[in-house]
Parts: sequence; structure tokens; C-alpha cells
Amino acid sequence: MRWDDFRRSDNVEDDRDGGGGGGGGGFGGGGGGFGLPMGGGGLGIGTIVVLGLVGWALGIDPSVLIGGAEIVTGNRGGGGGYQQPYEPPRRTTTGAPKDQMGDFVAAVLGNTEDTWTIVFKESNQDYKAPRLRLFAGSIQGGCGMAQAAMGPFYCPTDKRIYLDTSFFRDMQVRFKGCSGKACEFAEAYVIAHEVGHHVQNLLGILPKAQSAQRASGDKVAANRIQVRVELQADCFGGVWANRSNQKWKSIEPGDVEAALQTAAAIGDDRLQQQSTGRVVPDSFTHGSSAQRQRWFNIGLKEGKVSACNTFAAQQL
Repeated sequence: MRWDDFRRSDNVEDDRDGGGGGGGGGFGGGGGGFGLPMGGGGLGIGTIVVLGLVGWALGIDPSVLIGGAEIVTGNRGGGGGYQQPYEPPRRTTTGAPKDQMGDFVAAVLGNTEDTWTIVFKESNQDYKAPRLRLFAGSIQGGCGMAQAAMGPFYCPTDKRIYLDTSFFRDMQVRFKGCSGKACEFAEAYVIAHEVGHHVQNLLGILPKAQSAQRASGDKVAANRIQVRVELQADCFGGVWANRSNQKWKSIEPGDVEAALQTAAAIGDDRLQQQSTGRVVPDSFTHGSSAQRQRWFNIGLKEGKVSACNTFAAQQL
């Protein structure tokens, strides 16, 4: 992936090691928003059942995730529920980080900003960019306590993407989603997916999906809505890749294959098969490997928001 010429975003908040841009990053093993079966980090179906499923699929103690349940439910206080632990104030550096991983994230985010600004202008709309907060381990955010085990996610409450970049290491080692330099494009796809949730928020899609989930009164129905939300974010990631490549010639040989490999590696069916030996479609929250690949490819080939209407699609 060619990203050296990308404009670096000033919308990065670096809270790793208390701020300052050092250190490493990672993205744990979770999937609040991108990869694992938990929904879109703050997107409305973070029930105890879903949190238990995450622990079941990833080998994470569910009690750890339940402690951060506010991250998806937005439910605070009341009735002797979970109390957020006190965290001393942390120093956050705003702007493009100086280390290599931070520089990469700022470059990709900057390119999504430039790309979506163009796309929105074509419809006479203004694109308002999200902020992206880098953290290590855990951090208090607008949707509650974020933990690395939850993976990258978008919080519509504060319009921020939360990213512990150790997830990228897990993507290579644990999920075997990519290898070598081609991982850069796969990592960019992860960021673009979360930006896709922000695009959904700006277009009013997320609030409608949340409302539909609440009205469904059924976990299976809510999960099916969530799958459409996530597959659309995959498609929007493909739209970004298409339009960025048109203007900046950013895609190199092997990049698309790496992104598709990553999408396949963290499909709900593959994760469930690896963790339990069986697949339960009704519990899917992100879509199967084939579905994730298909919708990323649709966005990549078409390069249009209108091509990503997963809610109208008869076959996902």
C-alpha cells in the first residue's frame, strides 16, 4: 500500500502510555465494531448474552467484558449496576503521532477524511470527520470503558474511533488475517471500516438501526440488523479503497487479497468454528467470511455509497 503521500490527520488523540506518541499499539483480540462477534462498539445490542458470546468465541473471561458493558449499551448508573473504576487523569497528545504506527494511523485517517469529503460533496453534503483515539490496554470513552479485548470500535456518542493497535498484531498472529507488507492495506481496511460506521452515523443510518433493534424485542432479529450494519461498514471500507486508489494510486499488488483474507479470518462463522467447532448463524453480529468479503468487494468495485444498501439486499 502506498501511503507516504497521504495527508496526516490532526484528529488523532494519542493516549498510549498516557499520551506522547510512544510505544506500540495493538488491538487485543476483540471486535467491537470491526472484527469479532460483538457489534459496533456502542451500536445498541451489547447485552450480557452478546458479551458472553464474545468471551466464548475468543477465550476471554466474560466478566471482564461485562464490566465494560456500557461500551455497547450506553447504560450508565442506576440500580446498583457496574461502577466504573476510578482512573487518574491521563495526558493525551492531539495531532499526528511521531512513531511509525501512529504516523500510519494518522495517514490512513487523513486519507479517509479527504476521500469522504469528496464523496459527500458529490451529494452536496459536508463531511464532518471523526476523531480517533489511540490507547493501550483500556480507557474511559464516550460509550464507557474501552478495553483492548474489545478491538477497534466506533462510539456514536462522542463520534470517536477507539483503537488499540495491538489488534493489528493479533490480526497477523492470532487470526492469520494477513502477512508481510500487505498487512498495511488490511490494517487500513480496519480503520476504514470504523470510519464507515461514522459515515453511517452522519447519514442517519445508525440511529435508525438502533431504533429497529430496540423495537425488534428479539435477540436474533437484533443480531440480523447488526449484521447488515457491519456489512455496510465493510462495503463503505471498499468505497474508500476504490476512491482513494482513483486519486492517489494507493493500492499495490496483493493489497486487496490481504484485505479479503482479513475479512475471511474474522467472519463470525470462522471464529465460531475455530473456538467451538460449530457455527450458529443466529448469533452472528458481523456476518460470515463470505459475506464480509462480498460486501467489501462490492464497495471496492462500485465506489458508490448507493451500492452499499445492505438493508435492502435480499441476499447478504
